[in-house]
Amino acid sequence: MQTRMDQAPMDSPEADGSEAPAIEGPATACLSDIGHREDNQDRVLAFEHEGAWLLMAVDGMGGHSDGARAAETAVAVIRRAFRAAPKPLLDPQGFLHLALGRAHAEIVALGDGVRLEARPRATCAMAIAQDDGAWWAHVGDSRVYQLRAGGILARTRDHSHVELLLQQGLIAESEVHRHPMRNYVESCLGGDAALPDMSISRLRRLRRGDVLLVCTDGFWSGLTDRQVAELGTPTAASLEARLERLGRQAVQAQAPYADNTSAVALRW
Repeated sequence: MQTRMDQAPMDSPEADGSEAPAIEGPATACLSDIGHREDNQDRVLAFEHEGAWLLMAVDGMGGHSDGARAAETAVAVIRRAFRAAPKPLLDPQGFLHLALGRAHAEIVALGDGVRLEARPRATCAMAIAQDDGAWWAHVGDSRVYQLRAGGILARTRDHSHVELLLQQGLIAESEVHRHPMRNYVESCLGGDAALPDMSISRLRRLRRGDVLLVCTDGFWSGLTDRQVAELGTPTAASLEARLERLGRQAVQAQAPYADNTSAVALRW
């Protein structure tokens, strides 16, 4: 098992000096669309406890039995651990590592007695926000974005075959969405008992108006970076309405084979 404490910085947008709409305190929005599948194996969560926020997007992997149960188990285990932890969290990175490990063990237990290739599995992305700071972690190709003033400040890098090709310079960013091996993930919760590779971020400072977006691959794969970044642009429209619009665009872009499309957003 490898734990990476690295995040890929993106171009940091600068304010253009224009006056933005007044922004109230933290706001959240959740979306989970079945897409064009027979059932929805995604689960999302936005949970506040004693001034700290937990955001999660979990994708029960298609082709594996009980993918929805795997996703539900991950959310339940990590939410329970988050609620029980004293706030503010003194070691958010340690919490993320231990919580993902617990969720992995519980999902592995769901597959007891099932042949390895058919055991429940899930990808997972999660973020914690407290005291004007954020930390996040992921396993697989569910993602976390930090958005600011209409730009992508940072995002996670997928544990996938296509991401490896991208990092090696063998394909361009524009080829990721349509690559035939896009759905081959290199790490997930569940399946083998060994801890999966996970990536955990350092502290990321939050400014008022920043948006944390946590989503499954069915959401981001149907959108361009520019469309995703628009969620971080201050406007009078509600965060919920804008997230729902992006969800519709993602499903339409992948019709008639859209995957489950899920996301949760927190505007700081």
